[in-house]
Amino acid sequence: MKTFKKMWSFLKPYRVKIVTAMGLLVLAAVLTAAAPYIEGLMTSQLQRDVQDMNAGVAGAHIQIDVILKIIAILFVIYLVNTSSRIALQYLISDSIQAAIYDMRMAVKEKMTTLPIRYFDQHSAGDLMSRMSTDMEAISGALQQSFSQVMMSLLNIVFAVIMMFILDTKMALVGITIIPLSIILYRFITKRTQKLFNLQQESLGQLNSVIQEKFTGFNEIKLYNYQENAIEDFSVANNTLCENGFKANFTAGLISPAVSMITYIVIAIVVFMGVINVMEGVIVVGALQAFIRYIWQVNQPLVQITNLSGTIQSSIAAMNRIFDYLEEPDDVYDVVEPTDITNYKGAVSFKDVNFGYNEVPVIQDFSVDIKPGEMVAIVGPTGAGKTTIINLLMRFYDVNSGAILIDGVDIRNIRRDDLRSLFGMVLQDTWLFSGMIKENIAYGKQGASDEEIINAAKRTNVHHFITTLPDGYDMVLNEESSNISNGEKQLITIARALLSDPSILILDEATSSVDTRLDAMIQEAMATLMKGRTSFVIAHRLSTIRNADKILVMRDGNIIEMGNHDDLMDQNGFYADLYNSQFEDYED
Repeated sequence: MKTFKKMWSFLKPYRVKIVTAMGLLVLAAVLTAAAPYIEGLMTSQLQRDVQDMNAGVAGAHIQIDVILKIIAILFVIYLVNTSSRIALQYLISDSIQAAIYDMRMAVKEKMTTLPIRYFDQHSAGDLMSRMSTDMEAISGALQQSFSQVMMSLLNIVFAVIMMFILDTKMALVGITIIPLSIILYRFITKRTQKLFNLQQESLGQLNSVIQEKFTGFNEIKLYNYQENAIEDFSVANNTLCENGFKANFTAGLISPAVSMITYIVIAIVVFMGVINVMEGVIVVGALQAFIRYIWQVNQPLVQITNLSGTIQSSIAAMNRIFDYLEEPDDVYDVVEPTDITNYKGAVSFKDVNFGYNEVPVIQDFSVDIKPGEMVAIVGPTGAGKTTIINLLMRFYDVNSGAILIDGVDIRNIRRDDLRSLFGMVLQDTWLFSGMIKENIAYGKQGASDEEIINAAKRTNVHHFITTLPDGYDMVLNEESSNISNGEKQLITIARALLSDPSILILDEATSSVDTRLDAMIQEAMATLMKGRTSFVIAHRLSTIRNADKILVMRDGNIIEMGNHDDLMDQNGFYADLYNSQFEDYED
């Protein structure tokens, strides 16, 4: 019930259309219930005329005029009924698709408010499954079942009323279909709902496997792990197949069981009806109409049970969507944020402690960085280098301690204002499907072609772009696989240059670039970083020899700090790292 209330919140803005549709639904149900009664009158009229003719009553004949009037009434009923259903379907379809549009927008907007840790803890394939497969399951179920279920319920109500009008005793027997079907339905659905939840979870896991294998396709081919990839997919596929079979087979048992109950009830009602006809309690036309009403109870019940699988699958999908939408948002900004109007660029870490899922990563981290300094952060994998940048950008908040910019705690600055100070180039490049100039212009809204070209020249990517068939208008494909990794990295660096950031962050920014281009980029970066506070994370230590300050990290702590020459003179951990790379280079 809670799930349907949450779904109603998306349908509520379209309540006028839905109420109108419900009115048409009631009209169609009333006309559907009236048709068998009128058909029964026609049968009874024919029966009386035939009996009078057989009895030799003077002037007895088939009253064609009366029969034609009844047929005309039935024609009008069928016509209005059909027209009502068409209008009903239009209004329901329009309302449901609009509500699903709003739900998709809510899912998309939620992405901007969720903390980074949520995406770190959930696979991309599972998230994509929620936003695509689950959303389509909800759309299809509502489109297919909403009007059918409502119409079925109304048909049952009006059919039961008409049965009691015709004969109370037979009606009491006829309506036993309803409680017996409800008991059966609840007995089965208690077991199938868990299975449908497992089915949707298995679908999310399958999508995760597919996304993972497509992303690592080249590596899978390189290391001849095709059979392993097929096996992983087969396991996920078999799990989905098994859960889907159990859920749908069990749910499919409801329909034949309800039909069996209906046949038994009809047999009992026919026996009672024949006796009543022989005793003159009811006429044959009334018995005919009564049996039609039993089927009008049975058919909606069968329709509802046939939709049981779809409904339960959509409920499972709704639960997954609403679980996502109800995830706690990122920590809200302070009510009265501090504005940095005269930015200078001093950054301080004061006794910072942080951990992922209560596992400590950064411990008592403290350092003061002067405006305009180039700070390099080095250390082995897992030392906490990237975590420091995540904390500085407020992708995560510190567990204790504080990070200050120009003496202001970054938690007192609006996230948007804080992040507008930064330009970032990551090891993992991100480009979208579109023209190269659009990807570069992503760094600055409304950038002119001249500014784009200037940024490309300063990062030494202009010449490469001009050699392409369409130059800056060349369209990158969805995976940006029509250019090399190094070229993708150069474009992201040009994008960062164009943004003209106050603080520059380079996280292994040149790891995908060859030595010749690395030297060219270092020269461009030196120009860009002049007068700006810069953070550089690098494993290639030769690229940070000119850093004003080098922070050597291990196990979340700063173990050494100074410039290159000072650290080499100390002959400590940094010197060992640097010398080992130099020896590798000589070898």
